[in-house]
Amino acid sequence: MDTSRNEILIGSDGQQKLARAAVTIVGTGGVGGAVALLLCRAGVGRFRLIDFDKVSPSNINRQAVAFPETIGENKVDVLKKIINKINPDAKVDAICQRVCGDNLHNLFEGGDSEIVIDAIDSVSDKLELIVFCKQSGKYIISAMGAGNRFDIPNFQLTDIFKTHDDGLAKIVRKKLREKGIQSLDVVTSFSKPIKSQGVVGSISYYPVACATVLAAAVVNRIISN
Repeated sequence: MDTSRNEILIGSDGQQKLARAAVTIVGTGGVGGAVALLLCRAGVGRFRLIDFDKVSPSNINRQAVAFPETIGENKVDVLKKIINKINPDAKVDAICQRVCGDNLHNLFEGGDSEIVIDAIDSVSDKLELIVFCKQSGKYIISAMGAGNRFDIPNFQLTDIFKTHDDGLAKIVRKKLREKGIQSLDVVTSFSKPIKSQGVVGSISYYPVACATVLAAAVVNRIISN
């Protein structure tokens, strides 16, 4: 893959760091799928994709893996194909499983990921992953709420305990405090969500905006080490 435009900004040393980097992305929907492709185009060389879900018709409005022809396919398998279309040399491990306390050790066994990106919607699964990573010394960065908003996106990288106007972050904050976890890097929106009944609304550009900040945080972390 031609990375010459990247190297103008980060130099060949930075590009080589990205090529050697290994990133795990848990959740490959709107946010996770977009961040995977952004990191792939930036030149990250190794991916572990974890998600149990399949593409559905309602995903088409916002998810990188969703096309009429991919409905019913495993999201991780579709995403792996797209990554390898962009960069045939990228190493991609696609795991179609749901993260839970019972399988976390197995999912990460033998992995060499420097960074774990949490793009999970389920609060319980999200907490399991965060606690596992914190206790095992893995760096994790988490996406907070990206739904029920359609204004101009205003996502920022911050600590979970500095978030506000984010219902998901509020729940996660409380649970992490109970478990004695004192910090967590997150990407959060400071826009107030609208109220919806039942299913959370989501529009094309909001998950991608969240993913853009996540990708920038990850790239900068990799090249600065």
